[in-house]
Amino acid sequence: MVVVGAAGTPEYATQFTAWAKLWEQACTKSNARYVAVGLDEPGASTDRAKVQDVLTDLKTEDRGQKAEDGAPKAEPSSALWLVLIGHGTFDGRTAKFNLRGPDLSANDLAEWLKPLHRPIAVIDAASSSAPFLKELSFPGRIIITATKSGFEQNYTRFGQYLAEAIIDPKADLDKDGQTSLLEAFLYASHAVQQFYTAAGRLATEHALLDDNGDSLGTPAEWFRGLRPVQRARDGASLDGYRAHQLHLLPSPGEAALPPEVRVKRDQLELQVMELRDTRAKLSDDEYFAKLEPLLREIAQIYAQMDESSSSNKSQPQ
Repeated sequence: MVVVGAAGTPEYATQFTAWAKLWEQACTKSNARYVAVGLDEPGASTDRAKVQDVLTDLKTEDRGQKAEDGAPKAEPSSALWLVLIGHGTFDGRTAKFNLRGPDLSANDLAEWLKPLHRPIAVIDAASSSAPFLKELSFPGRIIITATKSGFEQNYTRFGQYLAEAIIDPKADLDKDGQTSLLEAFLYASHAVQQFYTAAGRLATEHALLDDNGDSLGTPAEWFRGLRPVQRARDGASLDGYRAHQLHLLPSPGEAALPPEVRVKRDQLELQVMELRDTRAKLSDDEYFAKLEPLLREIAQIYAQMDESSSSNKSQPQ
């Protein structure tokens, strides 16, 4: 779902509409459902109400997906990508995303997302967006904001570069045939910095990523390649691992993975990454004793997928 906020001027309206079109192109290529709010003619229902209605429908859909024991599935196969394009405000207490009609506050959105039982990625590409990260952070969610503070109130360009990165093969930093949300975040952050450097201007926006539910964002400069290498002073855990597992345009191999297999694979990969972060605290024997079974399970998943693919190809048409 792409939500385009109140533009304020025709110039911004043109830019925001163009960014939304890039997300629509990505959804078309990946056969993902695309919902836009804020691009149609204003009606009796406000844009804020429209966003709430869409999320309410998803809540109903999630409740309808039951496991065999009757409990809601912990992670339905389809992730929600919620992209906010526009302007934001922050009065020192409450952050809001500006809409036609009543604005959308970070607190409101946090409440509306609570009932959803699915992977969620929220990308707030607006000015003053940083407080949304603290309010929306939750295990299983990926939150990206265009600013590191609610007081970075100038127009942000991050949304343009992120939308471009999602469909640009050059943003595929590890060359695995797909661009993860982490790769798009890093690519877009670098493009933002290049813009301000080339213009000889002091950067007024600094994007943050949180994907471990600790409400602490990580900037792009803390990464070397795709791995975070700098830690916060309080020793907070690192971000980026989960965001590198989410793709709007997956490679053919990734798309072929059944949802339940992908969930299992992702869980194992996260365990491997977390284990690597504790490498310095373990002896070689301890480290490899924990690492080997995880790698074996991951290898078995891909081996089974290869066998299944070979079997299907050998079947008569």
